[in-house]
Amino acid sequence: MTAAVVETGFGDMLREWRQRRRLTQLDLGGRAEVSARHLSFLETGRSRPSREMVLHLSEELDLPLRARNELLVAAGFAPVYGQSSLGAGDLAEVHTSLNRLLAAHDPFPAVLVDGQWDLVDSNRAVAVFVELVDPQLLTPPANVLRLSLHPRGLARYVDGLAEYAAHLVSRLRRQVDRSADPGLGALLDELVGHCRTLGLDPHAHPRNAVVLPLRLRHPDGPLTFFSTVSVLGAPLDITLEEVAIESFLPADTTTSDYLRRRFD
Repeated sequence: MTAAVVETGFGDMLREWRQRRRLTQLDLGGRAEVSARHLSFLETGRSRPSREMVLHLSEELDLPLRARNELLVAAGFAPVYGQSSLGAGDLAEVHTSLNRLLAAHDPFPAVLVDGQWDLVDSNRAVAVFVELVDPQLLTPPANVLRLSLHPRGLARYVDGLAEYAAHLVSRLRRQVDRSADPGLGALLDELVGHCRTLGLDPHAHPRNAVVLPLRLRHPDGPLTFFSTVSVLGAPLDITLEEVAIESFLPADTTTSDYLRRRFD
């Protein structure tokens, strides 16, 4: 007797995520303590997963919360993780706390971005970047990666642009690979186009360095920064999982002194 095949879309999605993580059915089965045979049945639709199995496999595949919800829906279950506005309800206080972190980083620049790298908030010192870009690029939602590599953006003032662009594009490419987010994929295509317009190789690999500085030819004099990206720990809301703070720290005394004189 041949087992019935259940067409839900779950099996195809599970296979795509497994392959995206470069795992065989045997690899994933070993991690999840599930037989490769059962995984094969799940991927072909010969077996239907329980809700707990969907969540378990999502965890072992290290899926973003958004993708976990999509996998649950494909299997016929309700989403588990909410998505709230950052300024409303339970997230309002979190947003206030994130803004306190931005303000505390003054006189050094810091931005709060969402999962698409769109600018949500910033502190005063971000003016040192914003004043260098075409005002049309600041029309909401302003995107910080677009502002960095657009021909009318910060790219005009970056020393070592080829290396800096390679760093930004490769970072976004890894993020697209991990998340499979179509919005980020479209942003990656846009950045690749900007690189080509600027005469840069969009597939160049950044050099293996401990820290890659951002060197600006600012009208007030050369400025050098390095940046850190901070995310929230163990978020259970899609919005909170996707937001991040990128903080720019002065890489030399000249930059530090300039920022303190201007923004302290």
